[in-house]
Amino acid sequence: MREQDDLQRRGGIGMTSQRTRERLIQRLCEEGVSNAKVLDVIRRTPRHLFVDEALAHRAYEDTALPIGHNQTISQPFMVAHMSELLLEAGPLDKVLEIGTGSGYQTAILAQLVERVFSVERIKVLQDRAKERLVELNLRNVVFRWGDGCDGWQALAPYNGIIVTAVAAEVPQALLDQLAPGGRMVIPVGPAGEVQQLMLIVREEHGFSRRVLGAVRFVPLLNGPLA
Repeated sequence: MREQDDLQRRGGIGMTSQRTRERLIQRLCEEGVSNAKVLDVIRRTPRHLFVDEALAHRAYEDTALPIGHNQTISQPFMVAHMSELLLEAGPLDKVLEIGTGSGYQTAILAQLVERVFSVERIKVLQDRAKERLVELNLRNVVFRWGDGCDGWQALAPYNGIIVTAVAAEVPQALLDQLAPGGRMVIPVGPAGEVQQLMLIVREEHGFSRRVLGAVRFVPLLNGPLA
């Protein structure tokens, strides 16, 4: 009976049902997301498990939702868009995520790349995220509680880096940890104002940068927080 209850929880009912998820996928397609693997992973990942139960009925709306500690679970379009930008040049082996948050973006990446290394400064959020990924049997993620601005030097370099909070400027530590040919997707700009999503690629002689449009993210802050 418990196993059946777990399956129902993952599959969802009513406003979290598969039909509701399909409507979200249709909307993402209409908004320009075209990577079939990304869409399939978002289709089958139970976003309602990554928000408070009181907000579960809104889990498949294309909107950011609060997760506590002045943080949000990103809008599904942004998760899909950033994921497909990261994968635009082909499969990735080793991806660094800055900002575990709810663990939803982590869960999406874990199903798209070989290995994910995720850094989060708010320990209680990361602990919850770990539990959710275990529940979904996603075992290719390693977590670190610490300052995302520092990245994770001990395990560098990374083929991809994804940053889920806005930086006033691109942290040099993250640029240094990007492998040759590696790609970084990061929002850059002032907190609370219009920001720009950027794609940075490490070329043979430096970095190329592409501005991809206006976004709005919570700020990338220094220092771990228990």
